[in-house]
Amino acid sequence: MSQSTRRAGRPTKRPRLIKHTTTASLDAVHRDRHRIFSLQPNGNITLRTSYIPESNLTPDDPGESTLFDAQPEPADLDPWNEVEHFTPVICEDANIGSEVLKARHQKTIRDNPISVWLLERQTFVDELIKLEGRGKHTNNTCQCGAEDAVFRCQDCFSVQLACCSCTIQSHEWKEGFFHPVSLKSMGLRVQLGHYPGTTCRKPKPAHGDDFVVIDVHGIHDIALDFCGCEHEVSHFKQLLRARWFPATVTDPRTAATFAVLEFFHILSFESKVSAYEFYHCLARRTDNTGITPIRDRYSLFLRMVIEWRNCKTLKRSGRGHDPNGVHSTNDGDLAVLCPACPHPGKNLPDDWETAPNQWNDEKDPGLSCGWGYFVDEKSYKHHLNSLTGIAQEKSTCVSHNAVNMADTKSWKGLAATGVGTVDCARHDMKLANGVGDLQRGERCVFFFTLSNFSALRRINISYDVACQWHKNLWPRQSMLPSRLRFNQDGKVIKFFVPKFHLAAHIEVCQTEFSFNWTPGVGRTDGKAPERGWANMNRVASSTKEMGPGSRRDTLNDHFGDSNWKKITALGRALLRKIGVAVASEKEHRHALHDFQGSITESEAGVASLSVWRAEIEAWEMDHSQPNPFQSRVATMTQAAVRLELAKQDAKELEDGSVVPLHAEVTCSVFLSTGIDLEHTQRRLHADVGALGQHSTDIQRTKILTRRTVLQRRIDAWTDIQVLYMPMVPNLRASVSLPPPNDNDNDDSGCPTLNPNSSNAEDFPLLLPSQVCNIVACDQKMLEMEWSLRHAQANDALNECHSHIRYKTQHVRGQDAVEERLMLSHTKYASAHKALVSLSPSCHMYCTGWEQKLQPLKKAHLRPMGDFGGQTQGTAIMSWIWLTHALRVEWCKARARHNRWSEEIHLLLEEMQRVLKFLDWQAEQWDSLRIIWHAAK
Repeated sequence: MSQSTRRAGRPTKRPRLIKHTTTASLDAVHRDRHRIFSLQPNGNITLRTSYIPESNLTPDDPGESTLFDAQPEPADLDPWNEVEHFTPVICEDANIGSEVLKARHQKTIRDNPISVWLLERQTFVDELIKLEGRGKHTNNTCQCGAEDAVFRCQDCFSVQLACCSCTIQSHEWKEGFFHPVSLKSMGLRVQLGHYPGTTCRKPKPAHGDDFVVIDVHGIHDIALDFCGCEHEVSHFKQLLRARWFPATVTDPRTAATFAVLEFFHILSFESKVSAYEFYHCLARRTDNTGITPIRDRYSLFLRMVIEWRNCKTLKRSGRGHDPNGVHSTNDGDLAVLCPACPHPGKNLPDDWETAPNQWNDEKDPGLSCGWGYFVDEKSYKHHLNSLTGIAQEKSTCVSHNAVNMADTKSWKGLAATGVGTVDCARHDMKLANGVGDLQRGERCVFFFTLSNFSALRRINISYDVACQWHKNLWPRQSMLPSRLRFNQDGKVIKFFVPKFHLAAHIEVCQTEFSFNWTPGVGRTDGKAPERGWANMNRVASSTKEMGPGSRRDTLNDHFGDSNWKKITALGRALLRKIGVAVASEKEHRHALHDFQGSITESEAGVASLSVWRAEIEAWEMDHSQPNPFQSRVATMTQAAVRLELAKQDAKELEDGSVVPLHAEVTCSVFLSTGIDLEHTQRRLHADVGALGQHSTDIQRTKILTRRTVLQRRIDAWTDIQVLYMPMVPNLRASVSLPPPNDNDNDDSGCPTLNPNSSNAEDFPLLLPSQVCNIVACDQKMLEMEWSLRHAQANDALNECHSHIRYKTQHVRGQDAVEERLMLSHTKYASAHKALVSLSPSCHMYCTGWEQKLQPLKKAHLRPMGDFGGQTQGTAIMSWIWLTHALRVEWCKARARHNRWSEEIHLLLEEMQRVLKFLDWQAEQWDSLRIIWHAAK
């Protein structure tokens, strides 16, 4: 591909090189001399001198410069490149470099067109509002004399109203054919300020008779005449009234139609397309061959898009109807509010308070200034700078990176490390002043948003690390300005962790900060702030190259569109949610009724249920009371027991009280490894039994590989067993080995050991619990195994609970979970058998375990509400649920039903709020219309 082919047809995104031009008068033949200087990479200054007639002067605005010279360019130059290439010459004037630098630093009004536009922003908003109606066409008379001029074509240049027949006639197909010929070359001149077809007495051509219009159909050169009559308004107003958005308010030479700005506005919301890609699309649509020179107005289009977004946001928020103008806009006024959330004075009854409990900035400062979703940048950064000396405390929960690494993240040299948002947790809508740049860690904009809800009495706050974040939240409030300090008097504020993140927290946090167990929140999950990022992250490819103000304005606009789309779908969403809530509440109500019925079959159950109900109601009113969702029985797991034994081994080694028999494997490790090998044998037995008659070679190869690995592990373990249990070799050689299948309580269905087999899964391990009734064993070793077996039985019973719950809640995966349930059943039976054998030797060490760990039959493995085919009057709940977990399970079943019941009430209340909010908003627009007409 040649260089010219590779670079042609794409507008440049590189910074423009400044061209310094001086003009001097010469003789009558050459009226103007232009000197153009440019700085080369080697440091030399190149000079080009040209003489052109005065009538062909080029515009002096670098932002309005043409893309192509009048002379033909060499074929190898990029037609989109705005940097002209000249032959380097040595500058004769030694002082010319300093003169050029001085000229470069002389700023004019054109150097900051945005600041000039801000002075006329109110005018732009007023003109947009006029075009929403009849504009200055106040009568219904058509130019043909008819009295029904009520039609306006959105694609034609004229904004004049016409009757039905004139509209049809002006769009009637006539004889001709299509050619890529500009209307300017055909002699058409567009006259502003007058009806089409009429003549202006004092037309004033655009500068240089050169005007560019960016439209949906392409980029067009036109001949434009402004109206110079005495009664006519300024040039940029004439463009606005023609539905053309000017690039500047001073001597405009470029405009974009309202249609193309509206089209790009909506397209950027849905596809997240960048302005660069969109402008390139328009350039190709104008001429896809690269033959016709295309005017480069990309930078001007960017400016018009930013101004358009701001004007549309102000207009939609009713700021254009304010007699005090747009500058009277307050923080958060441009945000699209959630109509389902409570807003005092808008969608809450008058007596709601007495009602019962219910549910680079300097160069690019931006145009919103805290009016929308982003907080006011100056006060926000001032607050962040005041926190630089505060060290982040370490997490007392698990190691949360958002807490522990807040001060270690590389942020120097970055304007922002991300964006933090505060959202409505139930409706996924961004809140006013609820967005801020993350400068260091996750320093959020919480108080900026909370100040907008000072009238509410109950606030629920959800955050991924709320268990840590809430500790110093209120003490640090004293560092804020007085207007942002939140008065907590008479308010109930609760903190939650989103359901998705809750499982990663410690057990205490999982109950204290759970949406599932706390009353009044319905089925809220707290994940609203993160749901919108999948759609919003696509904007990052465009915003990362913007200035800070333009970036905030663009994100504000996208957040507003996201909120608006949610409002348009809110009715359908609430209807769908309440349908699901009603069905789920009924299901959980029946489940709770059956559960309680099985408990109250005995007098002890009735008494226990009464005590549990009083405990959970007390905790719901005051979280300082004992938490009924937490287990009050310290059940040791295998991992916990192994840790305690390892600590004991380390202490004994440090004290020198025990001489280890093996350099690497202690007695506790030896026993733990033996129990693990026993379970591995059971799993391999189950997999071998699952092989059918027509098993594949791959399946048999996997079994043989696992068997070989297991045999090597057993060989290494038996070598160590000789050290700790020297009597074992004699037992293996004798015929007095204990029978492997003498466990009458095991009816799990798992294949048992075959004493006549030489396979690894059938090898007898002869742990102390299996031989303590035949030979004497070390008492300490027996106690160690008893602790490990007791923990193994508890773990196996908990596994059975999980598998049974899964079977009742899911249809898929029944075969796999049934196999896991069988292995857990077998594990429990083996542990229970070992406990029975060890109990006589450890009677001083273990008592009372028989009531909690009873013999487990297959008939016991049924859900709580399943009575094994018996009637309610004769049914007895399986003993596996009649442990300390029964209270916790009942509390969870009650909480699940209550949350669905609350969800119904919340949804009904939100439906009423939405209707009241829409009525309030309609009244607001009516009052704004009346005020605006009165002011005009």
